[in-house]
Amino acid sequence: MPESHAAALMDVLSLEERAPDLFVGWTPETPLQRIFGGQVAAQSLTAATRTVPAGRGVHSLHSYFLRPGDPHTEIRFEVDRIREGRSFSTRRVLARQTRKGEDVAIFALTADFTAGEAAVVEHSLAMPQVPGPEGLPGIDEVAAAHPGRATGARALAVAVEQRYLEDPFDPTPKVAPHTQSRGWFRVAGRLPDDEGVHAAALTFVSDLTLLSAGLARVGGGWSGETVGASLDHAVWFHRPVRADEWFLYETDSPAAVAGRAMCLGQIWAQDGTHVATVAQEGLIRSLRG
Repeated sequence: MPESHAAALMDVLSLEERAPDLFVGWTPETPLQRIFGGQVAAQSLTAATRTVPAGRGVHSLHSYFLRPGDPHTEIRFEVDRIREGRSFSTRRVLARQTRKGEDVAIFALTADFTAGEAAVVEHSLAMPQVPGPEGLPGIDEVAAAHPGRATGARALAVAVEQRYLEDPFDPTPKVAPHTQSRGWFRVAGRLPDDEGVHAAALTFVSDLTLLSAGLARVGGGWSGETVGASLDHAVWFHRPVRADEWFLYETDSPAAVAGRAMCLGQIWAQDGTHVATVAQEGLIRSLRG
């Protein structure tokens, strides 16, 4: 068992380079029946980052979840170096697994990296005024209050620590314009001083609670009557962030239709620096028929 959340996450991000531009990763032991989407996204970004020249950090990624991932089978990450410009590098990554003897794609990602340049304009969103993470309940308190309903969150808690500003299973529906949900996150322990590692860690965390925003207007959170799955995922990295220090994640869903919810997220470092914007469309399906 890893000694910290950081060690657990680094186990996930430690890919084997099997051939030029071909990396292999694995899923830690988990009770989940499919690979957590944030894991394969973070691993894909890590594979892309390892092919980019030093000094170029990721500024955006766009991805699609193609098939559920099997947590008991290795994942192969094939990197395509589709552009190498004077100040930007673009990589495409296809994550594949073997299913019943057939090689299939489970995830596709395109990421763009930049050396940065002098800003002509510079602005960002102000962080909401909320209590800090100290003293707020964590996953153990939430799980104790809702037996049997936080199994998935507890499985992922081996890599990420969270502090809840509100009960994720509150049955009260949110009403516009106050439909946002917020929480504090960090990878407890110490990650390497590598911007690529922290960007991958932030990508991992960004998929944890985002689709839950689609249920906020009906209340109650995830139950045995609904299931969800990420369809696509995008992250724009505005400024570097340390994922092993507390950051605030605000999520909301501006639209939901035909079983799909569009969800948006904003991330701030604890000092109020706006570090990332996230977008995802996800499937929310009723099991009642």
